[in-house]
Amino acid sequence: MVSALSAQGSLRLVIFDCDGVLIDSEGTSCRLVAQAAREAGYDVPERDAVATFGGKALVEIKKEIEAHTSHRLPDNWAINLRDRFVEAFRSSVEVIDGVHDMLEAIDRLGLPMRVGSNSSMLEMEAKFTPTGLADRLVGRIHSAADMQTPKPAPDVYLHAAAEEGVLPEQCVVLEDSDTGARAALLAGMTCVLFRPAHEPAPEWPGLVRISHLSEFAPLLKKALQAQGRLPS
Repeated sequence: MVSALSAQGSLRLVIFDCDGVLIDSEGTSCRLVAQAAREAGYDVPERDAVATFGGKALVEIKKEIEAHTSHRLPDNWAINLRDRFVEAFRSSVEVIDGVHDMLEAIDRLGLPMRVGSNSSMLEMEAKFTPTGLADRLVGRIHSAADMQTPKPAPDVYLHAAAEEGVLPEQCVVLEDSDTGARAALLAGMTCVLFRPAHEPAPEWPGLVRISHLSEFAPLLKKALQAQGRLPS
């Protein structure tokens, strides 16, 4: 596969994950999941919440808790937990450092942007509205949870590309989790993994790594210049 970031590629769309890439809510959501897991009999300490549940969809977490406890959770367990998320996000949520500068830089490059997340649309509305991202992303947000095809399935990313009218190989996805990165690569897209330099990351073919959001737009600009779509 030709990378959308290479001189031979054709970069046409940027797709973002939500939590850990745009919104700093993963710690809050994972702590709430760990609390719910403990209530169900699965003893996950709060300090291990992100490592245990980060990047996973609620339907998958529900199965994981059931496997550890050998007890079936109520059918509405995920919905009730989602409602707890929404309440928490509406009162306390922040963007990842550098998000607004990054989005403005990508706007100047003339690249369209979309979001593909395991979060529900209700959750993302609660996250994006108080942070000032809702207006920028209106009509360009896609939920794997609402599609009932959570990552690592590639469906939400393929749907975002189809909505934009571009091919998967023309897309670059910015992700922070192994689960999401796998979904992007399965979709046939170039994936940039956003992760601090001191944290381990998979060494998968086609995976590019950055440690701060300020690195992302220059990476895209360099690709567009190499493809002859921007002056050098």
